[in-house]
Amino acid sequence: MNTVYLNGDFLLANQAKISPLDRGFLFADGIYEVIPAVGGILFGLDEHLKRLERSLAALSIENPMSKEAWVSLCHDMVARNGEGDLSIYIQVTRGAPYKRDHKFPAPADEVKPTVFLTASSLERSSIYNIDATKGASAIVRDDIRWSRCDIKSVSLLPNVMIKQEANESGAMEAILKRDGFITEGTSSNVFIVKNGIVVTPPLSNRILPGVTRIFVLKMCEELGYKLEERDFTEDELRAADELWISSSTKDVLPIVSLEEDAIGDGKPGPMWKDLAERLMAFKHPD
Repeated sequence: MNTVYLNGDFLLANQAKISPLDRGFLFADGIYEVIPAVGGILFGLDEHLKRLERSLAALSIENPMSKEAWVSLCHDMVARNGEGDLSIYIQVTRGAPYKRDHKFPAPADEVKPTVFLTASSLERSSIYNIDATKGASAIVRDDIRWSRCDIKSVSLLPNVMIKQEANESGAMEAILKRDGFITEGTSSNVFIVKNGIVVTPPLSNRILPGVTRIFVLKMCEELGYKLEERDFTEDELRAADELWISSSTKDVLPIVSLEEDAIGDGKPGPMWKDLAERLMAFKHPD
């Protein structure tokens, strides 16, 4: 699985070349999306492309393709990389002007966005083997990221640094807090369950509007769970009966411990199991 797409061409990964003057390389001036495919079938493609459009607009980068062209390209990437379980990565930057300059290239420079796609193997999430799932651990850290986390920008250094800290501590994720309230994970949205109520932070500039978050909320509503989109504290996080994180590659995953403290009874909870079954049926209706 080493076929990539770069500015109109399909290439082997080691043949793809991007200018060192590309603004994505120099300024992290670009956006990205990650779209899962299981058994060659893309999931949430329409929602991912809507968010891609939103992120581009927020950075004043013109969308280089129509929706139809994006759909065709994503399906082509899946086909060219084996049609198995894949994670399709899309990156669009402002492009490569003739010189480095903080301000945007002038229209007269006719700088075109750089479009890059690659595919990597995807491990099936916990919802594909619910009974065997033991859950994962996380740490809690201060949210040191910029104030526009709703844009899926490639400017991810704070996320990377905190994620590495989680990895070195033996945890799978780091859950972030800002001004006394939980925001999200380094690469996930966060949900807690307390007394049968599912709580998740409301959409704002502080969190990414996760695609899987959309589907988790939908499944919760179908299951009749009471939902609250509101801010909550670290104390509420630690006192939760259940704790979940969601992302496009992990679906919805139970977190059963924070540092040395168990969440609930330290095992995946019953509401997560019901939700996981529902999400699995939604993703694979046949």
